[in-house]
Amino acid sequence: MYEYEIAMNRAADLIRRADEERRAREAVRLARAARRETEARGAPRETEARGAEHESHSRRPHRPRFARAV
Repeated sequence: MYEYEIAMNRAADLIRRADEERRAREAVRLARAARRETEARGAPRETEARGAEHESHSRRPHRPRFARAV
């Protein structure tokens, strides 16, 4: 009986996490769409004032840290 309840709790947790991730992706998509719409109307970008170049917020370096060994 406990295994069944544990499985049900895990399934509910996975569904809840998936729903949260979907809502977060949708919020980002809507924010980007709104930003693109304001840019299309000719309004200056917020990121230009801050000096950012890309919409991506990944912390990946844009170039390798170390030179490639030959």
